[in-house]
Amino acid sequence: MKLATWNVNSIRQREGLVRAWVERAAPDVLLLQEIKCEAAQFPAEGFGALGYRAEVVGQKTYNGVAVLARIPFAVTARALPGEAEDAQARYVEIEAGGVTVAGLYLPNGNSGGETGFAYKLRWMDRLTARAQALLAEGRSLILAGDFNVCPAPEDAAPGAIDAADALVRPETRARFRRLIWLGLTDAVRALHPRDRVFTFWDYQAGAWPRDLGLRIDHVLVSAELAERLVTAAPDRAERDRAQPSDHVPVVVELE
Repeated sequence: MKLATWNVNSIRQREGLVRAWVERAAPDVLLLQEIKCEAAQFPAEGFGALGYRAEVVGQKTYNGVAVLARIPFAVTARALPGEAEDAQARYVEIEAGGVTVAGLYLPNGNSGGETGFAYKLRWMDRLTARAQALLAEGRSLILAGDFNVCPAPEDAAPGAIDAADALVRPETRARFRRLIWLGLTDAVRALHPRDRVFTFWDYQAGAWPRDLGLRIDHVLVSAELAERLVTAAPDRAERDRAQPSDHVPVVVELE
């Protein structure tokens, strides 16, 4: 399986870029975040012409996640369990090729003050509970998407982020570690333990030309899948395109 995750920062604005990348990279499964549209506005027909079925969990103007796949899959969840009143479109879960794949767009946590940060932490707690339940069932599991977490100091370029930012606060990093400690492997760090690897560069302050990046898009895999890792890396070239997303795809291949 070749799987990729990409925060596209508006699929309608970047449909052409995403379609061109899909044709070049040919992933079996592509998880999209921040599509910023309802399901009816998602350009499913264009991707269908490339052989990809779309499953969309959309929301007007904000958030939104989707799955594009050229292999058969079944949808197992369209929302993260644990908070019935949560109306934000941030989670989709499928079964494909004997693997449970969850595509997620974790809350940023910087807007809304401490209330917004508390929502981020609750969401992470719910994600951990869901992953724990799936692993307890013996599932082969992939969690992939924009986690809005820099797990360690080396995941941010010096000067790229303030120490008080929700992406690096101790509570955030502690919850990410707790997720890993369920028995998951950070695919990129497993294959590139010491490399300078980023997946996001802000549009402001010359972040891209100065390489002031962050690593906040992750693919976490269960133990048996970690043994099958062949490649895991961001496709940096996409950040240098005309009118790009501020994130790039992260691509993982399993033998």
